[in-house]
Amino acid sequence: MINIIVEPALLLGVLFAIVMLFLYGLRFVNPELATDWDIFITTLGIVYSSIIVIHGWRLDPILLFSQVLLIFITFSFCWILVRQREIIRRLIEDF
Repeated sequence: MINIIVEPALLLGVLFAIVMLFLYGLRFVNPELATDWDIFITTLGIVYSSIIVIHGWRLDPILLFSQVLLIFITFSFCWILVRQREIIRRLIEDF
């Protein structure tokens, strides 16, 4: 049975799926910054977000908070990784 209820877990799962799709879209917008590893990470992120959307109604508040922390840590690592790729690309172009 799939039970999707409008609650914070649904918002969290949809937000994570959108960010993962933006990471995948980086491949088309700026291919110099994209790597093959991004496809693997994006696939895992979409699977994770679908699990959160479908089974999020079962989460206790403390488990939901741990998922929120995990997602924000993932967002920060993705942001830092893309920025570092941009800096490295600019340094390589200067030489």
